[in-house]
Amino acid sequence: MPRRRTESAAAPRRGARHGRHGRLGRSEVVRPPLPPLEGRIDRFDVTIGTAVDFLRGTWPELQEVRFEIGALPLHADDGGIPRWHIDREGRRIVLFRIPIERLMPPGHDDDIHRRIAIESAVFRAAAEYVGRDPWEFGPNDS
Repeated sequence: MPRRRTESAAAPRRGARHGRHGRLGRSEVVRPPLPPLEGRIDRFDVTIGTAVDFLRGTWPELQEVRFEIGALPLHADDGGIPRWHIDREGRRIVLFRIPIERLMPPGHDDDIHRRIAIESAVFRAAAEYVGRDPWEFGPNDS
């Protein structure tokens, strides 16, 4: 006599996605969509972009200036390793990511201090470009 299969009312029925051991099946590589990777370089780029947007809205003389990100300067100058390079003829400011991020005082390597260092470099480079003091940046000082 063949065995008859019965379902218990207490045991939940497994869905079609479950394997024979009750585990979920594996999904495809592209599903579900993975969140975008956010690393140190991505946060650096976003922080630069936010600061530049603020400055362009505050100082009209920065509207046509290109802000670029470089990894390292080609050489050190008399003051040490530069954090940025100003090219007035080319209307551009190059910010160097590695010196800005790595040459912070000891004990200041958390996210808040890193963001402050990045924004500070953007403000100081822009102020040097226009020949003003970085503390003059603000909506009422333009």
